[in-house]
Amino acid sequence: MSRRSVRRAFDRAAGRYDAAARLQRRVCELLLAELADSRPESVLDAGCGTGYAIELLSRRWPLAHIVATDFAPAMVAAAGGGICADIEALPFASCAFDLYWSSLALQWCDVRRAMGEAARVLAPGGRLVVSTLAHGTLAELGAAFAGSDGYRHVLQFEPPEALATACSTAGLVDIRYQRHTLRFHHDSLAALLRELKALGANEVGANRRPGLMGRRTWQTMQDRYEARRENAGLPATFEVILCRAKKPTS
Repeated sequence: MSRRSVRRAFDRAAGRYDAAARLQRRVCELLLAELADSRPESVLDAGCGTGYAIELLSRRWPLAHIVATDFAPAMVAAAGGGICADIEALPFASCAFDLYWSSLALQWCDVRRAMGEAARVLAPGGRLVVSTLAHGTLAELGAAFAGSDGYRHVLQFEPPEALATACSTAGLVDIRYQRHTLRFHHDSLAALLRELKALGANEVGANRRPGLMGRRTWQTMQDRYEARRENAGLPATFEVILCRAKKPTS
């Protein structure tokens, strides 16, 4: 999965992202709860998407200077402005921010490079709070498509320890992480795949490569997923990692 293809996917998704972003909203709320005792004067929202977190951060700290970045130009525009930049190579001076915030962006990045940049732009004593997806995300979808063809239909996510290791390698300290299992329901498999596409995750799901799956095979996959139906609908599980850390004061 190239960075260029990810950027194109999120550019295309920007106009419909908010309508499908249940996961992003819930994770932002969980991440904000990790900062109950913080009073930052400068905040970087790294990978801001359409800007949902900006409003949350502004309400929590109305006097803070908040800078939003995303590497998809359409997302920056949808957020109402910001800086188009890659979180693996941030265009900011070292020690520029008291708080580094990034919600559900790291899974699209080289986490070691991203955390290296996070540590660089954090001021001494500054805090980092980030969220990402871990192995086990969309397990139901993976099981439904398992063995259907020679292609991968669900992205492979790293274990939680990979993020903690990246933070440590970057020189951050007091690293703590926790895992949350979030489940959402959909009326049909097609509705789930449409939502994933609306979120920019068009690398996930059978519809990204038309023609490779015959009608009979597709029906088999639907039947497998349908067997998992619950009263609320077809479940989709997301394994979310919340991580917080600090930059040493010296």
